[in-house]
Amino acid sequence: MDKNVLFALDIGTRSVVGLIGEKTANGIKVLAMDRQEHHTRAMLDGQIHDVPEVAHVLAAITSHLADIAGPLKRVSVAAAGRALCTLKAVAEIETINRGSLSPDDERALELAAIQNAQHQLATGKQVADPASYYCVGHNIIRFTLDGTPIKSLIGQRGKIAAIEVIATFLPRQVIDSMQSAIEAVGLEMATLTLEPIAAINVLIPPTMRHLNIALVDVGAGTSDVAITKDGSVIGFGMVPCAGDEITEALSQAYLLDFNVAELIKRQLNSKSKKILVPDILGQTNKISAAEITSQIKSAVNELAKAIASQILTLNNAAPQAVLLVGGGSLTPDLPEAVANALGIAPSRVAIRRPEVVDGLEAIPDELCAPDGVTPLGILKLASSQTLNFVNVTVNTRKIRLFNLGKLSVADALLAAGIEIRSLHGRPGLGITITVNDQKHYLPGTLGQAGYIMVNNAKASFNDLLTEHDEITVHKGVDGLSPTCMIKDIVSIPQTITVTVNGTSHNIEPVIEVNGKPATPDSVLADRSEAVCYQSATLAEVLTHCGVSFSPLEHHYTVNDVERTYRQLPDFIVNGKAASLATVIEKHDIINVNLAPLPTLAELLGMNEENTVNCTVTFNGSECSLPLRRQAITIDGKPAKLNDTAAPGSTIDCSYYEIKPIVSDVLLAAKFDPHQLSITAKIELRVNNEPAEYTTPVKNGDQVEITACELSKTI
Repeated sequence: MDKNVLFALDIGTRSVVGLIGEKTANGIKVLAMDRQEHHTRAMLDGQIHDVPEVAHVLAAITSHLADIAGPLKRVSVAAAGRALCTLKAVAEIETINRGSLSPDDERALELAAIQNAQHQLATGKQVADPASYYCVGHNIIRFTLDGTPIKSLIGQRGKIAAIEVIATFLPRQVIDSMQSAIEAVGLEMATLTLEPIAAINVLIPPTMRHLNIALVDVGAGTSDVAITKDGSVIGFGMVPCAGDEITEALSQAYLLDFNVAELIKRQLNSKSKKILVPDILGQTNKISAAEITSQIKSAVNELAKAIASQILTLNNAAPQAVLLVGGGSLTPDLPEAVANALGIAPSRVAIRRPEVVDGLEAIPDELCAPDGVTPLGILKLASSQTLNFVNVTVNTRKIRLFNLGKLSVADALLAAGIEIRSLHGRPGLGITITVNDQKHYLPGTLGQAGYIMVNNAKASFNDLLTEHDEITVHKGVDGLSPTCMIKDIVSIPQTITVTVNGTSHNIEPVIEVNGKPATPDSVLADRSEAVCYQSATLAEVLTHCGVSFSPLEHHYTVNDVERTYRQLPDFIVNGKAASLATVIEKHDIINVNLAPLPTLAELLGMNEENTVNCTVTFNGSECSLPLRRQAITIDGKPAKLNDTAAPGSTIDCSYYEIKPIVSDVLLAAKFDPHQLSITAKIELRVNNEPAEYTTPVKNGDQVEITACELSKTI
């Protein structure tokens, strides 16, 4: 087979079209064509059901065309969109520390998005058996850098790079059945494309894709939909009904054999006003084309609604225009029904014929019809190596790949299910810990980059593959999270020795992690909270030693009211009184003694001084006089403030007011009358006024006493 000769087959539900083309300086020249219909319903809704029957038709077409072009070995084909599944997916990477982005960065991002689409398919409910589907192609919708759309990321710098793709998936049985039929006639599948992709490359070149156009390929079993907008193809879809539904409606209406109904349907576009209709009862009726058309109107409207629904699902709105191709597009009144279903003007829905196709020459008249678009598209794409098969090995595993144009190492890794990002080697996760209320961040170790070998030579993602290449993937080694112990963060305090009540104790440092006891070798995890300190106060040391310092509780009845008096032990450190807050050092000697019973003053919160509130001057010296006195009894017996009270005692305390007199002043001043002479004459004055022993005094008064003897003043 001459390398300049191209062989294309459009294997449709009703018929098969074969084309022979020759590469020229201006594109491809169509040399020959052949069209044959299936003898039985060997295909339904674009899926091969009877491989031998389809192979029989393929053999006949191949033999006929080989007589013209010579032996044919390799053939380009297209898969029907009947079972096509398309998903949009996005991926993004942080690029702030990457510098200028490289082709490998862009390619890795692209493949990450496809892997996201595969993950959506595997975890979603788009298809019943995701494991039987695999990706056969994808289109990049857009790149963005920091949220701004951009044509290419290569050489750019920014913070966040992102990509959006539309990935297409086919079930294995669609390809396998087609492969079986092709191999049965001694052919090899050279390239594979999708029928809507083939059609769109004929009718909507890149220069038209800025328009929002819906291309609908109405075949016999399926209606394939493709949408263009903003310069790219934004979606593919499929409606599982097409021309056969109209044929079925005719068959039901007039009791016709399916093949007979198909022939009558095709006559509806002829100039015949009356059509002979032979039914299964052996009766032949002559019925007007208008009447037959009215019988299928309901089915046509249902088909139009299904097509419109798919368009609106993909496009979210009615498009600017709809192009109908395929043999089913010739169904009477279908363009008008589609326009009505979409709510657009009938003039915006048209049946297109490929009279002139850029890159194709000498198109036969037979192909200048709506059903000639897809076979011409397959032939046009045959020279672009769209989805050709390549057999490679990835880590000793054999992989059969479809090649969208140029097959790269990255495509093989994707098909093998190898996570592209795993080759980079991620840095280990850092951890944040808190020790003694101070936060510490510990970074992880850097990862080691992996590498790829193709036929024992180092390779990159973008290196192209050929048949039987052997790929070995050495994945990157991820960095490790830090392993950290408490002793790595803080100095562990030394053990100290103290003596408590005559017993020696070793005081270990307090070490806890998340509130639980730990050791200096305890490993800290992310977000751990640890404490490490030496017991510093008497309270901490006593707690560590297990010595109780809880206050003793004494219960009393004071003036018929139950009261509790709490009394801490006496703390002695190195022979000196101490408190629970006293700082303890090594070798300290600590004693914890029971405190003596409380005095009435302590129990009642009183002392001798707080009963004095009057001050007078006696012979030039100040002295205090009580203005109020208390009467205290313990269990009915008189008591003083400095008396102790045994637990359980009943204490009564009452107060009474007194008015001090001069005699009280003499008592408070501890005046001793025996120091006076017996013969002395005594004179009392208050504020320089004569007074008696019973003269009242008040705060601030001046009291004087003199004894007259030999005129000597005392």
